[in-house]
Amino acid sequence: MGIVPLLLPDAVSSFSAIILVVASFFTSALTAAAGVGGGLLMLALMTYLIPISALIPVHGLVQLGSNAGRTWVQRANVDWGITRYFLVGSILGALAGALLAIQLPKNLLEIFLGLFILLLVWVKFPAIQRASKTVVMAGGGLTTFTSMFAGATGPLVAVFLNKLFAEHRQLVATHGATMTVQHLLKILAFGAVGFAFGQWLPLIAAMVVSGFFGTKAGTYFMNRLPERRLKQLFKVTLSLVALDLVRRGLT
Repeated sequence: MGIVPLLLPDAVSSFSAIILVVASFFTSALTAAAGVGGGLLMLALMTYLIPISALIPVHGLVQLGSNAGRTWVQRANVDWGITRYFLVGSILGALAGALLAIQLPKNLLEIFLGLFILLLVWVKFPAIQRASKTVVMAGGGLTTFTSMFAGATGPLVAVFLNKLFAEHRQLVATHGATMTVQHLLKILAFGAVGFAFGQWLPLIAAMVVSGFFGTKAGTYFMNRLPERRLKQLFKVTLSLVALDLVRRGLT
């Protein structure tokens, strides 16, 4: 018997673990370059390889590591002021979501989020110039509140931040920082209700390390593309993610 199976939960085979670790590299590279998409692709893959009862907390911890790594690699481009006010709003949104404990139909949320994201991506709205503290806190609060009922809020945060930043690299880096905030709050919530992360930690650690190297690769690719191409990549990737949300909601 090899050492690898001993480090895995009973419900995950060695082959599934290898697939997840390799996929973490590529999905993190996609998000580091395009700014969005990798988290949803990873969630879709994990649906087939991880028990549904562990899906959201394990995915959340993997994404916490991935986004924290992206924040570190791209830290020179992070707008820490925006991140700070987003954190305040996120805490308020998480508390509100936990207190209300609303159970909303997941399929309707996915359809709504997908259509809303497409609207914001393709319909011309004025950019939010010099966003006030209130606007950023409201964005953090609303997106985090939504994340308590739907797991796919990364694209929603991305499309909100897209209205604040004209430069793609600053958008991607700050998105990493704000998503680190959201995933950290979700992990604290899962820990508070007693989810046993211990048996999953070796697999999660391997995925986070693989994802970090993917982030380095994606950042290298991003830094060699012109701004116009990066904006096109962002819009196309975000639109595909939104259409997939609508598809999943309808089916």
